[in-house]
Amino acid sequence: MRKAIIGIVTSLLGVPAWAEPITIAALGDSLTQGYGLAVEDGFVAQLQSWADTQGVEVTLINAGVSGDTTASGLSRAVWTLTPDVDAMIVALGGNDLLRGIDPDVSRANLTGILEAAKTADVKVLLIGMKAPGNYGPEYKTRFDAIYPELAAEFGMLYLDDFFTGFGEAVNDPASLRPLMQSDGIHPNPDGVKQIVAGIGPKLIELVGKTAD
Repeated sequence: MRKAIIGIVTSLLGVPAWAEPITIAALGDSLTQGYGLAVEDGFVAQLQSWADTQGVEVTLINAGVSGDTTASGLSRAVWTLTPDVDAMIVALGGNDLLRGIDPDVSRANLTGILEAAKTADVKVLLIGMKAPGNYGPEYKTRFDAIYPELAAEFGMLYLDDFFTGFGEAVNDPASLRPLMQSDGIHPNPDGVKQIVAGIGPKLIELVGKTAD
């Protein structure tokens, strides 16, 4: 919307229009921040490189902080949404799972983030997170439902899993091992490359919706 307004104004003033890169902030935790990796090997840097090779005019901002929960993300959302930010990728919830936080709390925090984005007229790609089974089936059902339901409620782009690019390997420890760091939680550079391949098409959709 903001890009469209700028285009209208420049047209009315007789100023030549040019394609400005869309700025997207990636709000997340250590997976977004690039824990354990060189800067150029992290998620945001690799996604930027992928977009560049696809000819997508976008500038990505790394707004990932290791250890962040959905509550921490909510506390940062407003100041992350500066006037320069046109869209946002939201990838939070992994640390809520590690701490066994009540899904209702996680839902409320994510709702606050999406409301802040809506107020700022910023398009969002919401990336889901799947709960493990160790908290029981009720917890898993409640947590897994958060992301698709919020995406539908706010009419936002949605990808069901940050690790979509892993394909069937995500369910096979032997296949997954070469894609992960030694902690078994964070991807190595090859793993990030596959993650980016899975998320990249949604990034293109987000850019398209933002430019409309």
